[in-house]
Amino acid sequence: MPVDKELLSILCCPKTKVDIQELIKQDLDKLNSKINDGTIHYADGKVVEEPLSEGLVTVDLQTVYRVDDGIPVMLIDMGIPYKQIQ
Repeated sequence: MPVDKELLSILCCPKTKVDIQELIKQDLDKLNSKINDGTIHYADGKVVEEPLSEGLVTVDLQTVYRVDDGIPVMLIDMGIPYKQIQ
């Protein structure tokens, strides 16, 4: 279930206050592939174990936040540094 557009327009990164946008499918696929390989970590250092069905990313492409059942998980420790996708 996609994130509501109105909600998306008011959300921002809890750490930097930068606006967010939906993570594009190409990046989501790349991220999930690396999650399956066990090479992706949350900001707190824990390994991301579950693939994302959808995600949000800061507009400056620094942090990805997972979306679970249409609910954005906007916790600083659960942010995924975007540089891991590249």
